[in-house]
Amino acid sequence: MANKEVGKVSHWYDKIGVAVVTLTGPLKVGDQVKVRRGDQEFDADIISLQVDHKDVSSAKTGQEVAIKLPQKAKDGSIIEIAR
Repeated sequence: MANKEVGKVSHWYDKIGVAVVTLTGPLKVGDQVKVRRGDQEFDADIISLQVDHKDVSSAKTGQEVAIKLPQKAKDGSIIEIAR
């Protein structure tokens, strides 16, 4: 199955390795995602998901979430999940 876009990075906090993502689809802890911008991409597991500085296990379309990532995700990066 093809990957499905679930969000876009609106901000990256370099010191803590966290991306703020505006969701266009649901996301939950444990999901495997691909972070893509231009010809750069990497895979990551969602191990930390926060809404309004509170840990949550899932988030829905339209929410702004913070996710911990193993590599830098530039503003505008697309977050995709395998469906």
